[in-house]
Amino acid sequence: MFDPALFKLPGMRRLTVLLALLAVVEGLCIIAQAYFLSLAIVGLWQLHSLSSIVQPMLIFALAWVGRQLLVVVKNRLMYPMVEKTSGDLRRQVMQKLYQLGPSYVAKTGTGNVVTTALEGIDKVQTYLMLVVIKVIDMMVIPWVILIYIAFLRWREALFLLAIFPLIIVFMIILGYAAQAKADRQYVGYQRMSNHFVDTLRGLPTLKQLGLSKQYANNVYHVSEGYRKQTMAVIKIAMLSTFALDFFTTLSIAVVAVFLGFGLVDGTISLLPALVILVLSPDYFLPLRQFASDYHATLNGKNAFAAVQAMLALPVADERQQLGTTPLHWQADSTLTLTNVDFSYDDQQPALKQLNVTAHGYQRIGIIGASGSGKSTLINLLGGFLTPTPGKGTITVNGQPVTHLSQQAWQQSFFYIPQNPYLFHATLAENIAFYQPQAGLSAIGQAADKAGLTAWIKTLPDGLNTQIGEGARGVSGGQAQRIALARAFLDDSRKVLLFDEPTAHLDIETEAELKKTILPVLDDHLVFFATHRLHWINQMDYVLVMDHGQIVEQGTPAELEAHNGAYVRLRHEMVGAM
Repeated sequence: MFDPALFKLPGMRRLTVLLALLAVVEGLCIIAQAYFLSLAIVGLWQLHSLSSIVQPMLIFALAWVGRQLLVVVKNRLMYPMVEKTSGDLRRQVMQKLYQLGPSYVAKTGTGNVVTTALEGIDKVQTYLMLVVIKVIDMMVIPWVILIYIAFLRWREALFLLAIFPLIIVFMIILGYAAQAKADRQYVGYQRMSNHFVDTLRGLPTLKQLGLSKQYANNVYHVSEGYRKQTMAVIKIAMLSTFALDFFTTLSIAVVAVFLGFGLVDGTISLLPALVILVLSPDYFLPLRQFASDYHATLNGKNAFAAVQAMLALPVADERQQLGTTPLHWQADSTLTLTNVDFSYDDQQPALKQLNVTAHGYQRIGIIGASGSGKSTLINLLGGFLTPTPGKGTITVNGQPVTHLSQQAWQQSFFYIPQNPYLFHATLAENIAFYQPQAGLSAIGQAADKAGLTAWIKTLPDGLNTQIGEGARGVSGGQAQRIALARAFLDDSRKVLLFDEPTAHLDIETEAELKKTILPVLDDHLVFFATHRLHWINQMDYVLVMDHGQIVEQGTPAELEAHNGAYVRLRHEMVGAM
């Protein structure tokens, strides 16, 4: 019910001690409130004058106000810590995603990542705000009340002490059932998020194929499954709430019966009996408050566990083997991969016995059928994936490195995927992603080189137009041109990694975009993964991949003359077209 990892958060232990002390004071206020209220009621019962109950009622009012103020103080103490923790977690998640790279997003799904990084952190914030204070209250306040009741009459205190853990055990059983349902609901929510994102991405293709209406049934079944999982959680929550209210009410009734018998046989007077009866609901109140919010925080607990699992994922260390300053790739620079392997989750190797040598400003094309390992190789070259330890060697300018997740290397290249990410910001800010200090004049020149000038003139605010999610829509070709403008703006990065940048573009758009891309390739080391044959004629060297291996490599003329895998692949692609 309470994740122990919460105590590992910065500042949580000190805050827990302070909240526990405040809970003790709140328990004393509850006792004072019950005692003086009972004293006033007994005075009225014994026909004392109204003036005699003024003082007890004033003290009762002060105790009640103090109790409410303590609740406010605890929330005020908790909120800044929750805000700081959720902000830190969000930054840590984003930094972790940057370290893990696009391979992690591809593996877990875009919707899952978005759910964890955005809504997941919000749920964690709610979880922290609700559960921490209530758990501490449940652990402290009942004991304070129980000690006072034991001082008044030990029989009722013994009964309350015995019934409390029984109720907790019963609630734990229901809690485990609710947890299992909530786990399935959270998995269903992530699945629906992934499915929704994939559906949006593939909607134009589905419409072209005439399958959009047919695919609507798939969307319905996924959302209907999530609805049923949510209803299952709500049913368990309602059942547990009813059971808790029933057992606590029954327990209070039993205490009232014991007190009634005590009053009849004269073993207890009216004042302590009334104090015990008034305190009994407050004895169970922290447990009921915790139970009422427990089901509301289950998704937050799952989200917190998912965030912790993501942050615990191993990332490459030794990232300063090439230094901390950006690597300046030059005409005499070299990159060599010798017998390098890579596998996902220690399974069958996805890349095997890679042997690649890149010199200076060379254009290297990477071709192969779908699933041959092109994107995996690009991610390995970008340092987003770490090669299998002990399998092969990597050298940069003659210096051995254990992987390419080097700070200096990653500050020296541009990565241009199939779908460049556009931030919810102005067009100028998106272009200046790698150079945030660039002026509007330099940004405009880069946009002009990328062929964006005509489009920018049609925008209401020019370079200051908001684009990205929730703002002005951008076509696939325009998104690729924005990514190219980033490369034109920062001429210090001399390595370009293209992962099928025109895969989702129509032929006319690709032909126009090709005119823009070709000038960018000059004076750069280029790795260009593609399945479009016309790009190969622009390459100096070609790697032909099949099932994670480089089966052929050489210049286009050499591969043509060899009449091997390259020629067969080209014939297959032409036949498919």
